[in-house]
Amino acid sequence: MELWDIYDENRALKNETMVRGEPIKDGDYHLVIHVCVFNNKGEMLIQKRQPFKSGYSGLWDVTVGGSAVSGDTSRKAAERELFEEVGIQHDFTGIQPHLTLNFYHGFDDIFLIEKEVDINTLKLQYEEVEKVMWADEEQILAMIESGEFIPYYPELIRLLFTMRGPLGAHKR
Repeated sequence: MELWDIYDENRALKNETMVRGEPIKDGDYHLVIHVCVFNNKGEMLIQKRQPFKSGYSGLWDVTVGGSAVSGDTSRKAAERELFEEVGIQHDFTGIQPHLTLNFYHGFDDIFLIEKEVDINTLKLQYEEVEKVMWADEEQILAMIESGEFIPYYPELIRLLFTMRGPLGAHKR
């Protein structure tokens, strides 16, 4: 049983929890994270979801994503999910999400990190991840178009590739 902390619309903790899978009440929100790992060639590490996993089964996705569990900050959730799903250890101390997307019942903090990773040495979480590979922006956009990738807005994928460097909305 996984517990999620509940937040209000201003992202303040409400000192309440809910069980994953239960309906979220109006006015309640939960925290989700995504981590996109890029290499020095500008490619993103992507994962193929297991065919038996519910929700977008068998489709490719960004490096990792998941819900924060009760007591997690978004940094802690990012660190945990990255290690659990693909076996990458990364210290998120002092790292802010590059962007936060709001959705109907939550907040999605997206971290963009650059890290050289040998995919042949990764320990993939069997319950979640079938395989991983490096892909550039155009490959991912083509995979979205063909239905092989979770149907993110193409503009979001372009934005992730554009923003993978320093924080902020201005070119440096």
